[in-house]
Amino acid sequence: MKRANEDGGTPHDRSEAHGRISRRTLLAASVGTAAALGAAPLARPAAAQSNGGQRRHSTAPATSLSSRAYPVPSTAAGIEREATDLPGPIGKRGPTTVRVDLDTVELEGRLDGSSTYRYWTFNRKVPGPFIRVRVGDTVEVHLRNDGSSGMLHNVDLHAVNGPGGGAEATTAAPGEERAFRFKALSPGLFVYHCAVPPVAMHIANGMYGMILVEPEDGLPPVDREFYVMQGELYTEQPFGTSGALVDSYEKLLEERAEYFIFNGSVGALTDLHPMKASVGETVRIFFGVGGPNHASSLHMVGQVLDRVYPLGSVSAPPLGGVQTVSVPPGGSSIIDLRLDVPGRYVLLDHALSRAERGLVAWLDVEGDENPEIFMSSL
Repeated sequence: MKRANEDGGTPHDRSEAHGRISRRTLLAASVGTAAALGAAPLARPAAAQSNGGQRRHSTAPATSLSSRAYPVPSTAAGIEREATDLPGPIGKRGPTTVRVDLDTVELEGRLDGSSTYRYWTFNRKVPGPFIRVRVGDTVEVHLRNDGSSGMLHNVDLHAVNGPGGGAEATTAAPGEERAFRFKALSPGLFVYHCAVPPVAMHIANGMYGMILVEPEDGLPPVDREFYVMQGELYTEQPFGTSGALVDSYEKLLEERAEYFIFNGSVGALTDLHPMKASVGETVRIFFGVGGPNHASSLHMVGQVLDRVYPLGSVSAPPLGGVQTVSVPPGGSSIIDLRLDVPGRYVLLDHALSRAERGLVAWLDVEGDENPEIFMSSL
């Protein structure tokens, strides 16, 4: 099946016209599936952080560089996933059978305030849904590839003990549904992603998420939980371009990302959906790196991380008093912290140039000042 672009040409024709390898040729490894979809819509420069000690009891609105001069096209879907969009703790129960439904959908989504991109998604959001099970559960995974897709898709869950993490069992052509079952044997926080060749392209276009396998007694309780994943986009157009952005396979192979993003888009966790909490609360961040290529040096400006579960492992005691957490692509970490002082806390990768390419999140904390711990002026 060969899909045409809006101008009537195919991806193959367009790439040859620019002297590049055709997308269809690049994706031949995808078991003869269709050529990739045509141009996605619009983009512009990305986010820088806004930091600063707040002396008021609430966080005032702030302007960030991820704001754009032009409106988002009306056809662009909001693909970003809010950090609060995750199921709550399982609580006390024995092992059971859990069904997980994943729909793979290719759609035009908001990249920033003046750009869009053709994302490949699990359940129309980036990252895919947060899956939560208990150790000992039997998990039935049903993957349906939307009939409008131009590609084969599947899912490889790092929590699976079995060939391909379920990838071969779930490989589905457009319009097909596949399923498999696995036993959750190891507690921890695991990444999942599409594993159809070229795997890096499917991941870069948004096909990643996380599954938490809780230990028998669960994790220590906290007041709030957030779901955050870091990813990269490799666009043909330079960072900051307004208009319809398309992916670059050459830049992907060279690991030259144009955009670094939290939860799918520039401004997803700043201008659009900042995380919120109150003084005195405990917060847990389930963090993962979809990648596909770059590791993260996760850091929160103005906050020591009280408890960290490195590499997503909950079998070993957590680390305390951590400043920066190293998370590899395809890896994860669980971060707990207690909030003592109000203000805006900035979550970023301490490879700080990435903040200028969209990689910033805010945690806005409201409540009374605590001058015994922090006083912004003397």
